[in-house]
Amino acid sequence: MSDRPVFVIGCPRSGTTMLQLMLHSHPRMAVPPETRFLVPVYYRRRSWGDLRAPQRRKALAEWIATERTTKFRELKIDKDEYVRQCVEGPGSLGSIIGTAFRMYAERFGKERWGDKRPSYVKQVDMLLRLFPDAQFIHLIRDGRDCVASLKEMPWFTLDSFHAVSTWAEAIDAGNRLRKSLPADTYYELRYEDLTDDPSTELKKICHFLEEDYSPAMISPREAASVAVPLHKVWHSNTHGEVTRSRVGSWANRLEDWEIAIAEHVLGDRLEANGYELTGAPKPSKEHVAAAQKTMQKRKANRMRKAMRDRINRLREPSPVAAMLTSGQRALAGLPDRPDKPAEVAEPAV
Repeated sequence: MSDRPVFVIGCPRSGTTMLQLMLHSHPRMAVPPETRFLVPVYYRRRSWGDLRAPQRRKALAEWIATERTTKFRELKIDKDEYVRQCVEGPGSLGSIIGTAFRMYAERFGKERWGDKRPSYVKQVDMLLRLFPDAQFIHLIRDGRDCVASLKEMPWFTLDSFHAVSTWAEAIDAGNRLRKSLPADTYYELRYEDLTDDPSTELKKICHFLEEDYSPAMISPREAASVAVPLHKVWHSNTHGEVTRSRVGSWANRLEDWEIAIAEHVLGDRLEANGYELTGAPKPSKEHVAAAQKTMQKRKANRMRKAMRDRINRLREPSPVAAMLTSGQRALAGLPDRPDKPAEVAEPAV
């Protein structure tokens, strides 16, 4: 049976929480609420020093478990036990991060873990460095529905041009991943198809994951009480049955100018994913210029961050890849002994 980690990715407000709950309802898989430690720990990895040293692993594990912004508490796992397992476990960044998710899965007696955060769609390269045997499920939704929903979120404080750019970036990232990753690593599906025929789409997902299909995945309401914190009121729909009630609701939620700019900027991407355009009038020059400026600025920011990371990769203080699953250990040249710590040489003192 597979023990590869699974990541749910996509544009925010594309149904990734619903898919998270469907996967969490599978008898072998646990996908927790969104945490906030994987990405910051990766980008701050040099500050923790050589993680082959037990005291360094202890310091990082304690930061993850106690820092308020990491939302470690959402996992509801024992802090001291987590730190202990990290200290006794493999000396790599991915192993310390992965241990938290593995323990979360153990809470439910499950053998396999996943994680969900929409922005991961633009960070797959980073995730593969941490978990080289990972699998990715990209859920795609009509960009106009995503834009309409983003505008209504209390945590989305940007304008409509940023919302349009967010969807475009997710689709462009998916196009690159589809071309570069093996078929057993990357999988795409549409939100509209998943809500129209959940059982058929979930069977396809299970085939991709090398898992037996479970009918419990169709009605993930019970999982919502565990895997969706109550304070996230914008996910209230996940506590009910799977519904198509919001499909195409952008037509009543977007202003005419927003539909025009969305179809102007996203038109080719929408049609390539099977979404029909309305033939809205061409947007004003001012709106087109604002959209272009926003997309260019966001692209420049991503390029600067990628450049900094490439430089940091030349100065890695310790191994990055996890050594927890059978696939990860094989890639590291270690025997398949998931119940025992990896034999990674500790640095000279």
